[in-house]
Amino acid sequence: MKHEANSGMFARIRATIRKIPRGKVATYGDVAYAAGFPGAARQVVWVLHGAGGLLPWQRVVGAGGRILLPGVKGAEQRFLLQSEGVAFIGLRVDMKLHRHAWPRFRKEPKPQRTQRTRRKAR
Repeated sequence: MKHEANSGMFARIRATIRKIPRGKVATYGDVAYAAGFPGAARQVVWVLHGAGGLLPWQRVVGAGGRILLPGVKGAEQRFLLQSEGVAFIGLRVDMKLHRHAWPRFRKEPKPQRTQRTRRKAR
């Protein structure tokens, strides 16, 4: 049961990662939120780890634009991002220039209470 729930979640996370355009980046938390799972940044890591290079993994970075991968993989991620035109300030991606702007999620407006419903509530 848990595996089935995760597969739907993971599919949405994969689809969200694929939407990050060339030359832009998103944080693990941004991806989780945009996929509809706020607070699930760790699951984004699991999806990327299990993708076998089939996703644009280099476009997902840590909070503040940090590359979190150690050693050679971190250097490869920086190289791939720079080849896409992503600028760095020291060891971090310039998030002001390259952070992907996800479409805003619109919450349904709350129904306004009328005089009639206010009287019933009392």
